[in-house]
Amino acid sequence: MSKLDDTDGYLIAPDPENQRLTKVVSGTDHLRNQIEARVIEERPLTIFLNRQEIVTAMTIGDYPKYLALGFLRNQGMLAADETVLAVDYDEELETVVVRTATETSYEDKLRRKTRTSGCAVGTVFGDMLEGLNEVVLPKTRLATTDLYALSAHINRTPSLYLEAGAVHGTVLCQGARPLVYMEDVGRHNAVDKIAGWLFSEGETAADKLLYTTGRLTSEMVIKTALMGIPVLVSRSGFTAWGVEIAQRVGLTLVGRLRGQRFVCLSSEERLIRDADPANVTDEDKKHRRKGAEQE
Repeated sequence: MSKLDDTDGYLIAPDPENQRLTKVVSGTDHLRNQIEARVIEERPLTIFLNRQEIVTAMTIGDYPKYLALGFLRNQGMLAADETVLAVDYDEELETVVVRTATETSYEDKLRRKTRTSGCAVGTVFGDMLEGLNEVVLPKTRLATTDLYALSAHINRTPSLYLEAGAVHGTVLCQGARPLVYMEDVGRHNAVDKIAGWLFSEGETAADKLLYTTGRLTSEMVIKTALMGIPVLVSRSGFTAWGVEIAQRVGLTLVGRLRGQRFVCLSSEERLIRDADPANVTDEDKKHRRKGAEQE
């Protein structure tokens, strides 16, 4: 399939035609020609857990309930077995209130804040490594035929990035099938939406992998491991601490996946090398992201 129209098999796919996510701005190009460009919208979203304000995130504004649930799950503020009574989103006030059956208070944790390397400046509350010692990831295997098929499928998927740029994408996958594709101005928001979807739908993470367009940083590795997903894949490169944490928890870390090439720096034993790279079609230049080209 040559056209960028492959959304088959997705449970949630990007919606680049959603006019609320972009706006048209007039300007000039390098030749002083008048142009109109679609640019990404950023909106504040304030997340409350019961009566306590937790954080205000800058986001493109789609799937606010998944973002709120996933952020709280990834911050350790919402247990896997927590009973959520309601998730109330007020578009006018730009707030989401998550209401649980159990009374909560995270004053001490909120005082311990780490700003991460996320493109839109992610925030992690408390000890970044909290909970990793208890993580035991499943031994789920990944065939390289599936890895190559995923990359090709995701590259054919219409997305906000291809329409307007300035966003990162994260895709929850199972085998060779991409399931849930989220985009946002920061990769941490995109992965939080995935976590929120898993929690909301009661889906298991053990047989899944996470594909991201962004760097494989410590934050991405930690969130993936805490979600219970055993494999993290990216088009982009690695940070040293991200690799170190992945090796510590036994997370399979695959980066620089473009066309025939990839690099695995952690838990290579999960890979089933059943594909001959020489038989894999190289990636079309129109799919290549600027950051990946510089890796």
